[in-house]
Amino acid sequence: MPRIGATPFAFPDFHGATRRLVVVNLVAYFVLYLATIAAPAATSQVAALLALVPSTFLHGAIWQPLTYSLIHIGLVRALFELLSLWFLAGFLEPFHGDGWVTGLYAASVLGTAVGAVALYVGGAAVGHPINQIPMFGCFGAIFGMLVAIGYLYGDVQFLMFFVIGIKARYLAIIYGLICFAMLFGQQQMYAFAQLGGALFGLIYVRSVPRRGFSFVFSERWYGLRNGYYRWKRRRAARKFEVYMRSQGRTVRFDGQGRQIDKDSDDKSRWN
Repeated sequence: MPRIGATPFAFPDFHGATRRLVVVNLVAYFVLYLATIAAPAATSQVAALLALVPSTFLHGAIWQPLTYSLIHIGLVRALFELLSLWFLAGFLEPFHGDGWVTGLYAASVLGTAVGAVALYVGGAAVGHPINQIPMFGCFGAIFGMLVAIGYLYGDVQFLMFFVIGIKARYLAIIYGLICFAMLFGQQQMYAFAQLGGALFGLIYVRSVPRRGFSFVFSERWYGLRNGYYRWKRRRAARKFEVYMRSQGRTVRFDGQGRQIDKDSDDKSRWN
């Protein structure tokens, strides 16, 4: 497990969930880029269909809350998102495992979509329609991971702009204040969606076990399996006791189905 302390400008380990998430987004970027070169008009239509537009989602495009995060437009933006994803996921994974990090990423992606749709529906309900903008990129997941680090490891120092050392909790707060200020501008849907991703990330951190649901489920499964085997052993022991009594012999077993040696006074070895 890595030491928690000041984080220098160095790339974290590239494996597990971190590698899968970065590679999947990187492949999606290059596929879209090459498709744009081959057929620009058709690719633009496909990208618009996969990006999240709340009105389109409400009219049946139910795949958009999952596909929008794979649409990356612009080299600089894609590079910033993927590097941020690498740094943040790479920091969390050694502490929590790949399943937990993947779950946090998915929860933040869905929370971002929920935030955008909720703002659109709420604005229409109160008579103030919100200006829709297509949502794309994994910005919400990045904010969710940043909030998770700020909540769990608030004293860890990061280098803001690769120069200024700042604690993780303050970095998350600053980013949140920027998003809050953007609510009063032209990109209020984008800002509210990011806050949704941060909120779902925080809920995930507070509600999901430290090592993820998969670890808890596996532990419970093994516990149920072992309990079943112990029950079978006790049942077999009872049957064997009945059989031995029918043969004129007495055999005793403890509560775990293990034979008790009547000639031995040392019973502690079964505990």
